[in-house]
Amino acid sequence: MTWQGALTALAIGILMGVVRERRQHADESKAGLRTHALVSLLGYVAWGLGTWPFLTAALAVGALVYIGYRVTAPKDPGLTGEIAVLVTLMLSALVHQDAAMAVGLGVIGATLLEFKQVSHRFTREWITQQELQDALVLAVAALVVMPLLPDKVVDPWNVVNPTTLWRIVVLVMAVGMMGHLSQRLLGVRWGMPMAGFCSGFVSSTVALVHLGRTAREDAALIASASAAALLANLASLLLMSAVIGAVSPLLLHAVAWPLGAACLALLCVAMLCLHKGAPLPTSSIKLTHSAFKLSHALVLALVMGGVSVLSAGLQALFGHAGVLVTAVVVAIVELQASAASVAQMSIATDMPLTLASWSLVAVLTASALAKTVLAFFSGCTGYGLRMGLGLGLMVASAALTLLLLAP
Repeated sequence: MTWQGALTALAIGILMGVVRERRQHADESKAGLRTHALVSLLGYVAWGLGTWPFLTAALAVGALVYIGYRVTAPKDPGLTGEIAVLVTLMLSALVHQDAAMAVGLGVIGATLLEFKQVSHRFTREWITQQELQDALVLAVAALVVMPLLPDKVVDPWNVVNPTTLWRIVVLVMAVGMMGHLSQRLLGVRWGMPMAGFCSGFVSSTVALVHLGRTAREDAALIASASAAALLANLASLLLMSAVIGAVSPLLLHAVAWPLGAACLALLCVAMLCLHKGAPLPTSSIKLTHSAFKLSHALVLALVMGGVSVLSAGLQALFGHAGVLVTAVVVAIVELQASAASVAQMSIATDMPLTLASWSLVAVLTASALAKTVLAFFSGCTGYGLRMGLGLGLMVASAALTLLLLAP
């Protein structure tokens, strides 16, 4: 035992006690600053004396806590104050083993005690029953199901990995949850585009499908959903540029202006959609009851698995030439993987930068066509037309800029 350890334990008790005394106001029948301070000193000294003295002290404090609860239960049946005393006792003993962790946990405990009203408002008023169920389904999918799946290919073509496909399912649900909560926090007009842009760094295809469903269910949200989907594709394009730069900086330098023009085209159309979309009063905002649909996530994962098998077959049939064909086919589902394969091929096979640059334009074209078709099927006509306009201008801007820069 040291004075430094004793003062650390005392500080934890004072912190917990101050918060509890402020929460209980004039009710002196509950444990406050002095009680928590004394309990912290008791826990520290008892643990220093040995196992049996600490066990005796813990039983004594537990008995007193039980008696106190029996007295206050008729007017306050909650157990927070009683549990807080026991936490103070244990944290003061933990100071002997790891003082930094004990202090950190003490701060966390005091924070939880202080934000009582906020936590009650969040669980009882802000979050809905359906949102809680969706969050639990997402947690089970990510933390229970995914670790049980084999993380290796299971097909003769070495392309289908169950864990990878299930990550897509989890991703679809996570994007839906993120977009739903963003709308609750920021409102539909700004929350939806922000969620779209952030999700685009993970999968613009997933964001496009989810936002298409939103646009189909509520015509008033077509403009906001279209802007969010275009911003998701902008994020995906930025990520693709980073991937190309990581694999082949020389190729990135060659396509920097075309990619910049493509990004600018997407941004302009997205801002136009936001401008045309009239601000919605809060009363007219209709949030979906469910943050996501599991069936949509499963279907999308199956489609991606099928495309991967098709890509493997094309590569086997066409040999080296099939790499380009595969890159274009893969772009239908995964833009970054396709761009990385083109960049890698430009290094491994000494492909001319001009050919590699136009290959990237072909990849963008395939991705734009696939996403436009997907926008019409997942959303409505207005959503599909806006996506077709934005993605078409993206490809046209990249191709025109590359053509103008050609020697």
